Amino acid sequence: MPTRRRPAASNPRRRRLARALLAAVAALAVLAAGLGGLVVWQHTYDLREEAVTVRHGGRTLHGVLALPEQGKGPFPLVVFVHGDGPVDATHDTFYRPVWEAFARAGYASLSWNKPGVGGAPGDWLDQTMDDRAREAADAIAWARQRPDVDADRIGLWGASQAGWVLPKVAAMDGRIRFAIAVSPAVNWLRQGRYHLLAELRRDGASDAETAAALRRRETGLELLARGASYEEYVRAVGDPQGMTAGRWRFAAKNQTADVTADLPALRGMPVLLVLGGRDLNVDTADTEAAYRRLLPAPPLRVARYPGASHGLVKYDVEASPPRLTLTALFAPRALFADGYLADQRRFLASLDH
Repeated sequence: MPTRRRPAASNPRRRRLARALLAAVAALAVLAAGLGGLVVWQHTYDLREEAVTVRHGGRTLHGVLALPEQGKGPFPLVVFVHGDGPVDATHDTFYRPVWEAFARAGYASLSWNKPGVGGAPGDWLDQTMDDRAREAADAIAWARQRPDVDADRIGLWGASQAGWVLPKVAAMDGRIRFAIAVSPAVNWLRQGRYHLLAELRRDGASDAETAAALRRRETGLELLARGASYEEYVRAVGDPQGMTAGRWRFAAKNQTADVTADLPALRGMPVLLVLGGRDLNVDTADTEAAYRRLLPAPPLRVARYPGASHGLVKYDVEASPPRLTLTALFAPRALFADGYLADQRRFLASLDH
C-alpha cells in the first residue's frame, strides 16, 4: 500500500520556518517603525515655522519665518541670503539646524525661495548681485512692519555667493546691526579659477587635462568679456559641460563681482566670518586676508573649522555619499563641523551684552 505524503501545512520543519519568517518580518516592521520615528524626531526642531508671502516694493517672495519656540516677541531677526543655485527657503531643510541654533539664542530667521524656485515668480539666473541686494532690502522692510520682529535688531546671514550681496544690503540699509558671512568669496574670476583647480586636484587630473581645462576657461572668459552669445560659446568650446544658456547669461551679468569696494559698508558692526579648511569652492586665505584688511578686528571675528567643506559640512561626511545620506536622515545637526552651530548661537547671544 503506497505511503501517503504528509500535508505541507503539517510539516514541523516548514511550520518552524514560517514562524521564523513571520518573526523576521515583525522584527523588520518594528525596526522600520523605530527608524522612522528616529528620523521624525531628528527632524523636529525647537522653533515655529510660518509660511509667509513677502510683498514690498512691487516684489513678491515666498518664504519662511522661523520663530523661537516660546514667546510673542518682538524677536531680533536674521535675514538669510542664499549662495549659488536654485535654493528654496529651507535650502532643502539644510537651514533648519541653523535656525534652531538661532532660535535658542532668541532670534527669528527669515528666508525665501529664489525667483523661479518652488513656484516663486521670476528667474534667479536673471539677477545681478545688486538685484539680490534690493530683494533682501525689500524683505527687511517688510519684516520691520511685523509686530513679532524687533525692527532695530535685524542682521544678515549669507553663504558663498551671498558674500557679494551682504555689504550691498548694509549700504542700502543703515540700520543693519550685524552680519554672518559663511565661506564668502572676494573676486568672481579668482574664485572661479581657484574652484576649477581645486576640483581638478581632487579628481587627480593630469597636467594635460589641467592645461586643457584652463584653456577652455580662458576661452569662455574672453567671450564673456566681449559680450558673446551663448551660441558663440558653444561653437567655440564644443560640449558646454553644464553651461546652459541661462547660466551663461548669469555669468555675463556677474563676472565682474568683487567685494572689496563694498565690504567697508560692514565697518562698525559685529561681523562673524566663517571659514572651512577643506573648501574647494573659495580660497579662504584670500577671503580672510581681504576681510582683515578692510574690516577692523574687533568687531570682526573669524571662526575657522579645519575639517569643514565649503558648506561647513564635515568634509569626510560630504565626501562619502552613503554617509552623507545617512547623516542627513538620522542626525542632521551632526552634518556640520563641530562647534559651527554653537559658535553662531554664541555670537548672536553676545550681541545682547
